Amino acid sequence: MNHRRVSPDALRAMTLDTQPWLSCDECFDRMDAYVERLLADPDHTDVPMATHLNACTACAEEADSLMALVRLDP
Repeated sequence: MNHRRVSPDALRAMTLDTQPWLSCDECFDRMDAYVERLLADPDHTDVPMATHLNACTACAEEADSLMALVRLDP
C-alpha cells in the first residue's frame, strides 16, 4: 500500500470551514462586482466570497487574474 503524506496546507484547505457556503457558479456570478469593490476599497469585506476564494483554488486564480487585468486597463 502506497501512503502519501498530506501537506499541512492541503490539510488546512480540506478542513476549512466554508460557511457561509457559496458555489463556484455563484462566486463566478459575483466576481466582477467583487473585484471592482476591492479595487475601489481595499478594505471591502464580502465574507461569502472571501470564504469561497480561500477554499477554492480555481476561483481564487480567476479572481487574481481578473484583478490583474482590471488593474492594467486604463
